[in-house]
Amino acid sequence: YFKRVKSVFASSFVHAFADESCLTNGHLGRTIIGWIPGMLPISLGDICSFVRTTDPDDFGLRFSMVEANGCTKADALILNTFDDLEADVLAALRAEYPRIYTVGPLGSLLNHHQRDDDASGSAGGLSLWKQDSECLAWLDTQQPGSIVYANFGSLTVLSADQLAEFAWGLAASGHPFLWSIRDNLVPGTGAGMSSLPPEFVAATAGRCCLTAWCPQDQVLGHPAVGCFLTHNGWNSTCESVAAGVPMVCWPVFADQYTNCKYACEVWGVGLRLDDEVRREQVASHVRHAMKAKDMQEGAAGWKVKAEEAAAPGGMSWENLRSMVRELGSVNAEA
Repeated sequence: YFKRVKSVFASSFVHAFADESCLTNGHLGRTIIGWIPGMLPISLGDICSFVRTTDPDDFGLRFSMVEANGCTKADALILNTFDDLEADVLAALRAEYPRIYTVGPLGSLLNHHQRDDDASGSAGGLSLWKQDSECLAWLDTQQPGSIVYANFGSLTVLSADQLAEFAWGLAASGHPFLWSIRDNLVPGTGAGMSSLPPEFVAATAGRCCLTAWCPQDQVLGHPAVGCFLTHNGWNSTCESVAAGVPMVCWPVFADQYTNCKYACEVWGVGLRLDDEVRREQVASHVRHAMKAKDMQEGAAGWKVKAEEAAAPGGMSWENLRSMVRELGSVNAEA
């Protein structure tokens, strides 16, 4: 959907950003767009970062426009979302696209289909990275709702200073935590965990679990996890919604800003950190998310809706079946 949005008005954004000062002087936050079909009024700062450029030939901008225009030529769109989560957006999309299949949350749907076919009940997740499942055994030893889970995805990078601020913020939150720190999280430093301040490792011994990568859908679904410190990539956001876990949000690029906007202000399950990472704010936001009844109740409500969509007979379940039938009929005709 946001690719379509960029194709509609990206060129006007390029002209609006006459110089680099527009990116830092408050223009992004002050400028509100209220005419995107299906969306609430949203600031330029909460729109996908690929449109924040003064160069009309910027690769990210042009690539997004080409992809968006390509969507108009497709026979169908397959979206990892569910109807209750983005009802207004999907209604606007369906007014322009002939066929849309919402099949999300994809992880939940895969798990249901796996249980339908296999009594073991594990779909193996969506990750293409080698996963360390030992953290699940550590979670088994923790109290329900006591653990903060932190993971910034497969593409986000941090500076050494940002890593240290997050580290000391998690330590100061007072909660035990599981932190997935991939090897290239801090570029040029080798293994990610070796970039942590030595004093931090000593100070948090016994109340944290550090891993290079983990089975995130299983972690978020574990009863010990109480909140998720996340970059708000769409997969992570969907998995957190499906698991009913509140989020502390630190978007970095692309659609993460828009996902964060909706998590915090529409779905009521998130709390946003400032762009500049400060350990005091990390600690206070984590403590708030871990005890805020409104966020916990909101997250629990979305978990129920996500489960209903992905369960047999639910909208996403039926959409997947319809899609498979449609593909089968096309192949038969060919």
